[in-house]
Amino acid sequence: MGEISITKLLVVGVLIVLLFGTKKLRTLGGDLGSAIKGFKKAMSEDDTSVKSANNADAPADRISHKD
Repeated sequence: MGEISITKLLVVGVLIVLLFGTKKLRTLGGDLGSAIKGFKKAMSEDDTSVKSANNADAPADRISHKD
């Protein structure tokens, strides 16, 4: 088992294209891209909801009165 060279990667790529076809790979790539977009959107929405929940639950600053 040697290193993975560019020629080995090209051979594997050609075999994958021959097995699945370009149309199937194109739809698979589109589905994967939309899944990644949805995941990133959900993560950013989760971050903003956590930040807003932290701001709402934070106690108000103490006010000290000087006599």
